[in-house]
Amino acid sequence: MRNFVYHNPTRLYFGEGQLQQMAKEAAQLGPNVLLVYGGGSIKKNGLYDEIMTVLGEAGCKVTELAGVEPNPRLSTVHRGAELCRTNGIDWVLAAGGGSTLDCGKAIAAAAKYDGSFWDIVSRKAQVQDALPLGTVLTLAATGSEMNSGSVITNEETEEKHGWGSPHVFPRFSVLDPAYTATAPKDHTVYGIVDMMSHVFEQYFHHDPLTPVQDGFCESVLRAVVGTAPKLVGDLGNLEHRATILYSGTMALNGVLGMGTLGDWANHDMEHALSAVYDIPHGGGLAILFPNWMTYVLDDNVGRFRQFAVNVFGVEPDGRSDKEIAEEGISRLREFWTSLGAPSKLADYGIGEERLEEMAAKAAPGRQIGNFRKLDKQDVLNIYRLSL
Repeated sequence: MRNFVYHNPTRLYFGEGQLQQMAKEAAQLGPNVLLVYGGGSIKKNGLYDEIMTVLGEAGCKVTELAGVEPNPRLSTVHRGAELCRTNGIDWVLAAGGGSTLDCGKAIAAAAKYDGSFWDIVSRKAQVQDALPLGTVLTLAATGSEMNSGSVITNEETEEKHGWGSPHVFPRFSVLDPAYTATAPKDHTVYGIVDMMSHVFEQYFHHDPLTPVQDGFCESVLRAVVGTAPKLVGDLGNLEHRATILYSGTMALNGVLGMGTLGDWANHDMEHALSAVYDIPHGGGLAILFPNWMTYVLDDNVGRFRQFAVNVFGVEPDGRSDKEIAEEGISRLREFWTSLGAPSKLADYGIGEERLEEMAAKAAPGRQIGNFRKLDKQDVLNIYRLSL
């Protein structure tokens, strides 16, 4: 296990009826709020009205930014930052799924930055300050409600990158399973794939003596594997929604990765993919991850065997470690397919045409990942396995 420092300042309000807690947060953060949301689902499910009621009773003046994209765009971030400046915004409230929360983080930081926010995303500059951020989550997926990370797409250059700063940890997040109950099946499935992928990125490492971290990861994965089929078959079930909601938060709030060096190559590869083709992030991960697993299996067969046995219950039955590991990968693919996730790039009509270009975006003159260092050719090989 490696040395580490862990700090997470986000206050979670988890459970039904917790939105009322936002009033006391608003009293501390200030009266001028920028409400950020996506395509309008919060108006259809009644959340918008509830938010406006709570903020109104707290004496807040609300400025709105609607229409955040599923892969939030740099132009939207700039638009939100300008609204903050011109309206004297005290704090940002992002209500929606992970994309809306990611955009809210970027707006909160961009409002305090004099220049293109792509400087921050591309690591040419660092966040020095940000407006306070609150979130109300409507989709279990990214874990953005309790971490300092965000992903933004530059639509002009067709680039998509993650960035992060301690300044953009949400001050508070409201997680009410009822607000996720109207999420459609495809978005629900993409969220399940995304949270499992976050666990995988932290689980597949080479650090020794990590039984606690491994156990945490395997426990979250087993909970998702056991609950997801039930939820997909009963989308309005709040008990199943709660389990998946909590799993998504725990998958990426920093707890699972303490003391280890995670991989994250699959996220780099998927970001390049969805930057070019604008496909759902979870859909891209569902396609790539099993192929990456097959590609790097020989680097640590024992870890994949452990995954197969402890997560999917694969029985050894006298087989070799590699055979057991391969069955675990097959079980994962079968599981995601059974939920309705895509399994190949052709499912999105993607062929060979731009694979070279995407590989160059994913590994731009450098290697990515840590479980195995991947160069551009490795990325291209994995894309081709995914066709």
